[in-house]
Amino acid sequence: MDKTWMFVDRTTSKYDDGVDSFIRFAIVNSDDSNVIRCPCTKCRNAKLLHPNVVKDHLFVNGVLESYTTWFWHGENISSVPIEEKIESDFEVGDGLNTVEMVDAVYRDYETKPDGFVKLLSDAEKPLYSGCTTFNVLSTLVRLYNLKTKHGWTENSFSELLSLIGDILPKENSLPTSIYEAKKTLSTLGMQYTKIHACPNDCILYSKEYENSVVCPKCGLSRWKVMKNHKVKEGVPANVLWYFPPIPRFRRMFGTKEIAKDLTWHDNKRQIDSYMRHPADSPAWKVVDHKWPDFGSEPRNLRLALSADGVNPFSNYSTQYSCWPVILATYNLPPWLVMKRKFMMLTLLISGPKQPGNDIDVYLAPLIDDLKELWEVGVDVYDAYKKEVFNLKAILLWTINDFPAYGNLSGCTVKGYKACPICGDNTVSQRLECSKKISYCGHRKYLPRGHKFRKQKKAFDGNEEHGLPPNPLSGEEVFEKVSGIHNEWGKSKKRKATRNNSDSTLSWKKKSIFFNLEYWKHLYVRHCLDVMHIEKNVCESLIGTILGIPGKSKDGLSAREDLEVMGIRDELQPQKEGEKTYLPKFYTTLFELKVPEGYSSNFRNRVSMDELKLNGLKSHDCHTLIQQLLPIAIRGMLPKKVRYAITKLCLFFNALCNKVLDVNTLDGIQEELVTTLCLLEMYFLPSFFDVMVHLTVHLIHEVKLCGPVWFRWMYPFERYMKVLKSYVRKGNNVEGCIAECYIAEEALEYCAEYLKDVSAVGVPRNMNNLSSDDHGIGAGNVKLVDLKLLNQAHQYVLENTNEVEEYKDNISSNMRWISHGPQHQVIKYQGYMINGVRFHTKRHDDEHCYQNSGVSVVANTMLVSSAKDKNPIIVDMWYYGVIEEIWLLDYNALKIPVFKCDWVKNDGGVKVDDLGFTLVDLQRKGHKNDPFIFASQANQVFYIEDPENPKWSCVIENSHEKFGNSSNDDSSDKAMNLHFPAKSIPLVETIVNTLHDDESSYVRLDGEPMYID
Repeated sequence: MDKTWMFVDRTTSKYDDGVDSFIRFAIVNSDDSNVIRCPCTKCRNAKLLHPNVVKDHLFVNGVLESYTTWFWHGENISSVPIEEKIESDFEVGDGLNTVEMVDAVYRDYETKPDGFVKLLSDAEKPLYSGCTTFNVLSTLVRLYNLKTKHGWTENSFSELLSLIGDILPKENSLPTSIYEAKKTLSTLGMQYTKIHACPNDCILYSKEYENSVVCPKCGLSRWKVMKNHKVKEGVPANVLWYFPPIPRFRRMFGTKEIAKDLTWHDNKRQIDSYMRHPADSPAWKVVDHKWPDFGSEPRNLRLALSADGVNPFSNYSTQYSCWPVILATYNLPPWLVMKRKFMMLTLLISGPKQPGNDIDVYLAPLIDDLKELWEVGVDVYDAYKKEVFNLKAILLWTINDFPAYGNLSGCTVKGYKACPICGDNTVSQRLECSKKISYCGHRKYLPRGHKFRKQKKAFDGNEEHGLPPNPLSGEEVFEKVSGIHNEWGKSKKRKATRNNSDSTLSWKKKSIFFNLEYWKHLYVRHCLDVMHIEKNVCESLIGTILGIPGKSKDGLSAREDLEVMGIRDELQPQKEGEKTYLPKFYTTLFELKVPEGYSSNFRNRVSMDELKLNGLKSHDCHTLIQQLLPIAIRGMLPKKVRYAITKLCLFFNALCNKVLDVNTLDGIQEELVTTLCLLEMYFLPSFFDVMVHLTVHLIHEVKLCGPVWFRWMYPFERYMKVLKSYVRKGNNVEGCIAECYIAEEALEYCAEYLKDVSAVGVPRNMNNLSSDDHGIGAGNVKLVDLKLLNQAHQYVLENTNEVEEYKDNISSNMRWISHGPQHQVIKYQGYMINGVRFHTKRHDDEHCYQNSGVSVVANTMLVSSAKDKNPIIVDMWYYGVIEEIWLLDYNALKIPVFKCDWVKNDGGVKVDDLGFTLVDLQRKGHKNDPFIFASQANQVFYIEDPENPKWSCVIENSHEKFGNSSNDDSSDKAMNLHFPAKSIPLVETIVNTLHDDESSYVRLDGEPMYID
């Protein structure tokens, strides 16, 4: 239908004919031919008028030019709209964008026209008479955006609205309370559904049970039973909060920039031998191969699901657990996949009890939508390509901690068959004295003919001839669980009925995910969570090394197990003497200073009186095992033991890289298996719980699924904290979360349209804005020594690229630099550049963090002697400490430089036999060249070497960027840590020195541990 008449002069015949055609079209599609909505610039489809009156309005007032799809008058809203041409009474401001934003959501209001009219009215209503830059809706969105970002309470926000209303002209339209503001914003948010559930998790009151008032399985009432045993009809005893994903997917594609990003994996992904994204993995490619119709449409979604319990109260002793179920979308670029904005809450399972194995009951509505998205698809409008297409989606895998892994997959995660990958072939044994299960036997994973396979004394007293178990495929798992009949509910101990075969002993139910047609064909259906595995391994290592009560895997019972097993006579218990500790490890951590934001302050975690580490968080364990632990144990344990632990730490560091070289994964796996065997020689069987064993399967999952940082719980745990912050009232936890979530959804949507409003769920970029490079605190203007000033100016001249090209083109900056800086410089105690915070040494001495360490790479000429006529130019690392921060003033431009004390490379820097870089901070050099550009500095920090306090170990702080560097935030960078050892020898160098008759597990250089 020709709509070009809407944009021509009203006095032309074309406009006249167009109005007539519009009136005829509207009457034909109207239920009542006597009234139609008037689309003139004043009525704006809000009034129902006679067609003749509408015709008059269109000539007098003109037609609303943004109304290019006549959905109020019967035009199909799924048809492709022509390019919108919006004009507005608003000048430079938010008015234009707000109207465009409202027009873009009209598809959500097909059944709620009154809500759309109210929303459109707020988008076009000026904040006050004569205001041309803000309207009611844009003002509310901006204010509520600040409330969400900074965690303002609702009372403070109401008072702020009231105050602003008093400041504005009297006849303003700003709501004066949080209730009125939410009422306006709620029209932009998506909706949720409350589904009643049985308190015993037997059923959902939907489908065939929708009208039931009593649970047919356990007989409990649908309604809440009060303390006096009276039933409060109409108040459900248990509620599932369901946030349908399909409308939310539609809205994602309805935003132009997001719709464009959702095809990043197809048109912008770098393709080579490296894995940077799940799209590089075989798990992604098998979907393209097995279902080519699905794979041929790059807009079809690949999803991951995560579920975990969260205690919404600050008091952790409160026994309350509600379970959010979250979807992540892998179509997005790597820097957006795990951001808060794109974490889609789909289910909220009410507390106070966790659903356990009955979680399948609550997953049913989501599974139904996922089935629809796979089998049929839904029609979605793509705002980027301006077309309607059939959207489909596939769930690639789930991401959970280990107990939830068992709940979702249906497999056993404790006992003899606790490994979900090995299944019935799990190698385990019960330790009678320790009353626990040990999962040793990693020699099975060694190559045939490896020398460890034939050694007896160093291991369990037997040779190893077995082979590693093959992981079960999805089809094999489906065949095993097909005979299991599930019974849900907690009214009594219900056991899934199964056939008489022993092949189902490691399975407790048939997972609801097998209702998805494709589920059994996926390579990996449930991912092992590296975050929790790393945390548990770290705590086991530290607890055992230090003998922390309750954390150590060593003790009287563990030694008695050796006696029962008949191995390692030298380590069996002997009763004499007294117990000793190894306090040097604690001293290292207690004196440790790290860069701000690197980790917790370990001084607060270390108890020197009790010799304990208290309250370690997951990220603390991440930094410990990836960087700090190998240094803390230097000089504390025998070299071979330190080496094995360091190799295990190196494994986790390599595993967590954002970019993985596929060709190196087999080598990493071989090194890990040998390291685990070394640990079996040095540690007791009680050390090897299931978490230590699961490390042997992590590389296999990386090969199939890609980098682990797309599949671990860190971003989901961070999001759980966000959901927890929504809770304002303890008597309605889930209601608070649901309402705040849809309000934030509305804000995130609005942020796509309003200028200068940043999204709450995507951290503000600090890496690509030169305006964010600034001094910290108040700078002091100082006259400096002329010699030092000349050194700084000389460095600027020698290291400015424009100087080398001045012959061809003398730039404006070069002209100013040639005049030299002013004699007065501004000195700062700190400087923020490229998103990294630096401070002077003097400042660090007064605080609990260390931001003064720097390193720089420079071209250096190397000569073998004074007579060497063939010098070579190489890149060399220099290490130092910031003494002063200067801002050189060249009038038209200002250049920040760091004045540093540099360590002399000759005799002040060395690399030991394990690859650690050590520096002597007292051996200073390069005093005639102390300056570097602030932009050149790489941040490092120094830890005193426990083996020799004269030296300090160098650790690089992680601040490199990835992919689209402007979008990495601090939480991502903090996870990608550099291993402190640069060139650690291969594990085989240690293996070749070990012999079976050698008691390598016995420590001879210290006192024994005694039990009272």
